[in-house]
Amino acid sequence: STLELLRPDDQNRLQTVISINCFGLIRSLETFRLVGANRDYLLVGSDSGRMVILEYNTTKNVFDKVHQETYGKTGCRRTVPGQYLAVDPKGRSCMVSAVERQKFVYILNRDLQSRLTISSPLEAHKSYTIVFATVGLDVGFDNPQFAAIECQYDDFGKKGPNPQKLLTIYEMDLGVNHVTRKHSDKIPFTAHDLIPVPGGTDGPGGVLLCCENFLSYYKQGHPVLSCAMPRRLDTPAEKGLMVVCWSRHKLKNFFFFLIQSEYGDLYKVTLTHKEGVVSEVQCSYFDSIPVAISICVLKTGFLFAASEFGNHSLYQFASLGDATPAMVTSSHPNRENAVVAFKPRTLKNLTPFDELSSLAPITDMKVMDCFSTQTQVMQQDGSGMQQVVTTGMSVGCQIYALSGRGPRSALRILRHGLTLGEAGASELPGQPNALFTIKPFGASYAPVPDGEVESDRYIVVSFVDQTLTLLVTSDNIHEVTDSGFAKDQPTLFAMRMADKSAIQVMPTGIRHVAA
Repeated sequence: STLELLRPDDQNRLQTVISINCFGLIRSLETFRLVGANRDYLLVGSDSGRMVILEYNTTKNVFDKVHQETYGKTGCRRTVPGQYLAVDPKGRSCMVSAVERQKFVYILNRDLQSRLTISSPLEAHKSYTIVFATVGLDVGFDNPQFAAIECQYDDFGKKGPNPQKLLTIYEMDLGVNHVTRKHSDKIPFTAHDLIPVPGGTDGPGGVLLCCENFLSYYKQGHPVLSCAMPRRLDTPAEKGLMVVCWSRHKLKNFFFFLIQSEYGDLYKVTLTHKEGVVSEVQCSYFDSIPVAISICVLKTGFLFAASEFGNHSLYQFASLGDATPAMVTSSHPNRENAVVAFKPRTLKNLTPFDELSSLAPITDMKVMDCFSTQTQVMQQDGSGMQQVVTTGMSVGCQIYALSGRGPRSALRILRHGLTLGEAGASELPGQPNALFTIKPFGASYAPVPDGEVESDRYIVVSFVDQTLTLLVTSDNIHEVTDSGFAKDQPTLFAMRMADKSAIQVMPTGIRHVAA
């Protein structure tokens, strides 16, 4: 696995800040921030039998390992935690769970030097129990709580064809350092994911339960509200609709969720609430994009979709999809059995903005040279001996890979070399006939600090009857008129001299720009 940190640049194009090879399988990722801190930590669960906390070092451009907690054997084992991670929204504790039986809860804090500290693991195990999802609930500054979808299989077959699934709430008592099973609710067998709802002063709290074809709002002491999900018009009635990923966006006095189905359809989910009581759940069709493994709504008005199969995409919000006819609410008489159909359309609320290439998954690959112009012929030398003579040019071998899945499949050709990125663009007034790059000279020259490499700063563009001098900065390219070069004549040659001065060779003479 590779762990990458991506960040939009000034033009909101995705740039890779750092990329490291993990030499293992990353099973889960979560971020958290301690109360009063100004940066996030990264919580990583892998097949190493360890939970690692990383911090991004902006000075060295590396991930620093803050803590490493060992709790099991290596490998993706069903009873070794690491498959699920859940973090308290206030950053006070975290829960790491296995597929079966084992759960550990850790208290996160900091010392007098503001360094992260982590407690010894507190067990929350339960035998004969399979876990399907875990999340941290937003309870403000009360004792941290975690929700889990569990299923006990010790009585399988005794109470019907399917074992009963439970929504279990675990509470971490910070006063006595103890984890308890606070509450359990019976839930539908098709429940498969959990979405935490903002709590405290930001919302009513609780959790949204994702089931086949519908969503349900659960909160202890609160009536259950169920809302169906709009379906595609051509989807068979017997075909279920599952949620594969979700993201939450929280504004000052408003929040909403974006969830994606296994068909790639995005749905906008909102709650009508007052004083901690939810009166209605709304679910409406938003847009359709390729199926992602995770989506993230950025505060700058963009949506990032990380795909397991194919390229990763960045979309810009054109609208919030408030006016849509395909909407279902929990007030519908049929509740979770309501049927509201829609026809998929082209993007309306989202605009494609950028894309990151990804070869995953590679289904087949060949290494060959299809661009070579070399040919072999038989020729006779002066003595009458025949020999093989190779003519033409070879550009080296290329890698031909079949990647992607379904309609996003592609044949990609990889060639050895360096990729180029566009740093800036500037329109030219005509057709140039010469181009020169020059390092800083004259009044613009400044000594370069030790350890840094001096780069070109000027671009001299020669036309038939004039010369254009461009200045290259970190964010753009623009014309300058005070470089000292003549503008009304073409330039045959330009360079910087050893004394940091510059010369311009023209058809009528040579101009020297003193240092």
